[in-house]
Amino acid sequence: MEAALYLIPCTLGDTPIEQVIPAHNVAVIREIRHFIVEEIRTARRFLRRVDRAFPIDDSTFYEMGKHADADRFAQYLKPLAEGLPVGVISEAGCPAVADPGADVVAIAQRRGYRVVPLVGPSSMILAVMASGLSGQSFAFNGYLPIDPADRQRRLKQLETRAQQERQTQLFIETPYRNHKLFDTLLRTLRPQTRVCVAAGITTADEWIHTHTVAEWKRQTLPDLSKIPAIFLLL
Repeated sequence: MEAALYLIPCTLGDTPIEQVIPAHNVAVIREIRHFIVEEIRTARRFLRRVDRAFPIDDSTFYEMGKHADADRFAQYLKPLAEGLPVGVISEAGCPAVADPGADVVAIAQRRGYRVVPLVGPSSMILAVMASGLSGQSFAFNGYLPIDPADRQRRLKQLETRAQQERQTQLFIETPYRNHKLFDTLLRTLRPQTRVCVAAGITTADEWIHTHTVAEWKRQTLPDLSKIPAIFLLL
């Protein structure tokens, strides 16, 4: 197998592997024994779900941790210099997108290593696809400020950008704060602004709906306090 940094998407929840992970990915994963991961325990669990017979004990795991460390990440790429493939596994979805894996990829690119992104579930892309909002131009903004005044100010900025540029704005929140964010959306945005809530994508709890703010005020949101969600506005 070619020495390259393989970016390995994983499931967004307890979705069956065969439903969202291509067979090609499974074949690639079976050939890799060095993995750079966000969290070792969940990475090992994912590999077991991919292949119950995967040789976990014969594999080496390098944990990224919560903070980027260029020197440490560079050490993790040493197997590539020895002609061995290395895989990157994040906690959910696609590595290196709103994810510390991006720093690993940046080092690999600077050193001239081949980087291979594998096909798999991306909550951001799937949310845009299902929202009915603009897929021609969109931007992911990560987490919004926690301070209420700063959060409202940021939402108004995103709404203005969405209107002026016809650009869909995406952002996320920690699940237990989903309802608080949603309430802030309804209080802050204009009645005609369209908002999509895309929760539990690809899982049994999947719930994706788009309405104007005025329409949302007449809707009942399900309990999203434990379900990852993406919010979109246009």
